[in-house]
Amino acid sequence: MASGLSRRRGAGHTTSSSSSTSPDSPPLSRSSSSNGVTNNSRTHAGSAFAGGSKIAWDVRDLPPDSSSAAASPEALRIGGTLPKLTLMEEILLLGLKDKQGYLSFWNDNISYALRGCILIELALRRRIAVVKDVVGGGRRRVELSEMIVEVVDERMTGETILDETLRMMKATQDPPIGSSTGEKLSISTWVDLLSGETWNVLKIGFQLKQVRERLAKGLVDKGVLRTEKRNFLLFDMATHPVADAGVKASLIRRLVEVLTARTTAVPEGALLPEGVQCRVLRTVCLVCAAYTASVLDGAMGTSYPSILPLGYEEREGAFARADEILGEFSVWPWGTGSDSGSTPASRKRISSSRIATGSSSDPSRESVLGLVAEARKEMGRIAQGQDDGQDLCLELVAGVLEVLGRLDSLL
Repeated sequence: MASGLSRRRGAGHTTSSSSSTSPDSPPLSRSSSSNGVTNNSRTHAGSAFAGGSKIAWDVRDLPPDSSSAAASPEALRIGGTLPKLTLMEEILLLGLKDKQGYLSFWNDNISYALRGCILIELALRRRIAVVKDVVGGGRRRVELSEMIVEVVDERMTGETILDETLRMMKATQDPPIGSSTGEKLSISTWVDLLSGETWNVLKIGFQLKQVRERLAKGLVDKGVLRTEKRNFLLFDMATHPVADAGVKASLIRRLVEVLTARTTAVPEGALLPEGVQCRVLRTVCLVCAAYTASVLDGAMGTSYPSILPLGYEEREGAFARADEILGEFSVWPWGTGSDSGSTPASRKRISSSRIATGSSSDPSRESVLGLVAEARKEMGRIAQGQDDGQDLCLELVAGVLEVLGRLDSLL
């Protein structure tokens, strides 16, 4: 009787053809079989044919090729592959102290900003969008932050916090048969409910619990952070110092590149690798979310050998540009913030920069306009096939940024 190894090697072929081979003849190649059909399966360094102990492997355990990942149905639908870290994880990583492994105790903005990042991430993955038809008038009569949100794709994303939020929004929109009628809530309402900022006792259950700790554990699973215990006088607390400093350094490098650029062209170092979905818009959301979450100052103050430290004037200019970017991308369509002005601070800094330079051609302003132009080009590629050329998912992103732009006045 043939052994189990022979049966697995045969793969449906008889053992007589393989046994007829002379012992002195060289072994058959893995790329050929007895019937002359070429087998193009990839080789494995530890296979039994090479003298190793493994005779088989699961192709799902192998790292996917970039070409196959970019050609997947999900990548084609959303316009590219997903990055390694979500927007929420990037903001949390920027706010964490490298060696201590915890956030600043005086930061009151990051919890609210993380809830907004959850909506942005779901919109970028094309799971939620604003409704197209507004009841009671045109769309321009409704504030961007008051646009109604609806779930357009209820498939799970694989990220625990995103899936929990998506299920909650879907259950509110389409409740089970026999229960109360469904309702669709606005952008600002959802950010408030996820943060627990509500006086309605019936909506308390919408608050997401332990978001920062769950995001930190996700970064631990991805090898970016590690878990330690630190004693804080009367109690022990789990902290998460940075384990892979290169990941955080790449985030800070992206921020520095986009906030110190002097030309209209977006620096390649400010963007994610080629093929990642929404490269330009994800960098814009990173800048705006880091600025509103009050983690930009601490992140840019961290010293890394590969990043040149910024002087006082450069840091002030970077903050002014971050505020200007927020003003241009928290309106719809993008780039109309200089006219309507979403935040008074952005309008004040724009005018002061022009006065300081003595002309209207400020390099910082030109760089922001170049970023807006690149984002519009990217939106045009993503919105192909949309009705009326309108991408409702990206409009929701602008609405969330408007809510985050009013963060200091809300808290």
